[in-house]
Amino acid sequence: MQTQDWLNTLAPEAARLIDTPLPRLLAADPERAQRDALRCGPLFASFARQRLDGAAWDTLFRLAGARGLLGQLRRQLDGEPVNTSESRPALHTALRSALGKGTNAEAAHAEARKTLGRSIAMADALAGQGITDILNIGIGGSDLGPRLVYDALGAQRRMNVHFLSSPDGHTLQDLLPRLDPARTAVLLVSKSFGTEETLLNGEVVREWLGGRGSLVAATANVDKARAFGVDADNILPLWDWVGGRYSLWSAVGFALVAALGGDRFAELLAGAAEMDAHVASAAERDNLALRHALVAIWNRNALGYASQAVLPYDQRLRLLPNYLQQLVMESLGKSVLADGSASVACSTVPVLWGGSGTDCQHSFFQALHQGTDTVPAEFVGVARPDHGYEAMHRMLMANLLAQSEALANGVDHVDPHRQYRGSRPSTVILLDALTPRSLGALIALHEHSVFLQSAMWGINAFDQWGVELGKQTARTLAPAVANPEARVSDPVSAALIQEFHRVARG
Repeated sequence: MQTQDWLNTLAPEAARLIDTPLPRLLAADPERAQRDALRCGPLFASFARQRLDGAAWDTLFRLAGARGLLGQLRRQLDGEPVNTSESRPALHTALRSALGKGTNAEAAHAEARKTLGRSIAMADALAGQGITDILNIGIGGSDLGPRLVYDALGAQRRMNVHFLSSPDGHTLQDLLPRLDPARTAVLLVSKSFGTEETLLNGEVVREWLGGRGSLVAATANVDKARAFGVDADNILPLWDWVGGRYSLWSAVGFALVAALGGDRFAELLAGAAEMDAHVASAAERDNLALRHALVAIWNRNALGYASQAVLPYDQRLRLLPNYLQQLVMESLGKSVLADGSASVACSTVPVLWGGSGTDCQHSFFQALHQGTDTVPAEFVGVARPDHGYEAMHRMLMANLLAQSEALANGVDHVDPHRQYRGSRPSTVILLDALTPRSLGALIALHEHSVFLQSAMWGINAFDQWGVELGKQTARTLAPAVANPEARVSDPVSAALIQEFHRVARG
């Protein structure tokens, strides 16, 4: 089925529902609260407040079958070259799951297990040497995933992890005086070992170490890492079949192994593997990742919503919107088909953003409730906290549930300033508790949803050529930033660089 065909199929369903108030849909179908909810291991998700009814769900599942979404997912899990522009598989699932027996995934999983064993042994050795701090130097997928997990789970840790991504000297200026080089291990994370930001930060920190502490690398380019000064025994492998934003589960997560311990990192992998097994075997209507993806397709292509909010109601998950921005927008920010044959015939990725509640209720929730644009929301909550302040947790959960209800139902008021139109759709995801297992499952859910959305649109979720142009342009401008006499062809850049030099010279 071609894109225009399934868009045409969705159009009458959207026309029927776009102006139907959500409270009316809820009242007309009292079973939807149970029917439109699914549990997978430690995760429970409710889609009951999405602007969908049974007939629309039927259409979506029929289109998912016609587009072969779960079959395409199987191809990815088995290690077929789904990254078409680079002729590579995307086997991040093999880092945590023994799926795909007899396929490329089987060998990849064995390699990943061997590397995990090395990572655990290296981390334990560092702990035995009295290392108290890990400095993780990486950017993008080499930073956001480990940073999210450490922020969420790092309350119980045997080492402190510090993250250095941007080449902004203010971070180093603040951080290095607080660290002891003799008790610090530095992890350089770069698949190519050519990432300019990472190497620039690494050069400064290598000098700061002065031969003390430990230097570790996670990379696919062993020769470059050795030339930089990393001992061969301290180099952990990365592979071209894992993209950066999907690499948390690999040696990219070494700082997490060191800080949280091998057992807890293994639980993170197990939670993701549990989600992998679910999406690989569950029927369409019982498949949590497929439901999640179809809601995203519906909101973007049927209802035309151009934005998506992610709202974790747990401060430990405050970095989840940042992490998902890269996972979703770098994966789905494409406008050509995967084979490069034509432009995509529909809108693709929405703008994803968010913040943690209840803080964000006092900033942008005004726009969510009464703004002119409808922004679908995904609320993420934790049922059992890891503290004993029960009244505080009850208040937090009451706010999460209230915001989802208020966005959907609204309030009819005679004063137009106090009128809430409602009918603002949302999904609620509840974790039983915030554990390595539940966090692994949550991240893996979004990974699978992203791939299924890309399969529906016919785009490649595993390349990121759009990231490269700005980097290339920066290289051409770097000489002029260093020397005001250097020539710049773009007149606006030339004027800005001249102003920079005027101010910098004082």
